[in-house]
Amino acid sequence: MKNAQQNIGLLILRLSIGGLMLLRGYDYLIHGVASIASLFKKTGIPEIMAYSVYLGELIAPLLLIIGYRTRLASLFIAATMIVASMLAHPNEIFKLGDYGSWALEINGLYLFGSLSILLLGGGKLALSSSSKWD
Repeated sequence: MKNAQQNIGLLILRLSIGGLMLLRGYDYLIHGVASIASLFKKTGIPEIMAYSVYLGELIAPLLLIIGYRTRLASLFIAATMIVASMLAHPNEIFKLGDYGSWALEINGLYLFGSLSILLLGGGKLALSSSSKWD
């Protein structure tokens, strides 16, 4: 019973992080990555790297949802959240919001949720669970 509950918990975590991140990525799919490209340009990162948002916010979440290479997908999501926080919100990393919460709590939830999946794996209720990246 305990093992089944853990696998259901991992499925819920995968669907939550992957599904919500996918919605974030959908906006970039519709509107493009110009806003990210300008942030990259300001910091000296080649603008072409802005297209990596599609990997971290569309492809990786899809892989997370279906449970294929979940550890690898969660690594990309975590990296995306670190870069997003450092580039788009550098002054908010150590700030509290207006109501006492962390100013970057959404980014933090994606980051720490994906790190949890990285450490735990995707569970048995995944498309694949035999690779070290699952």
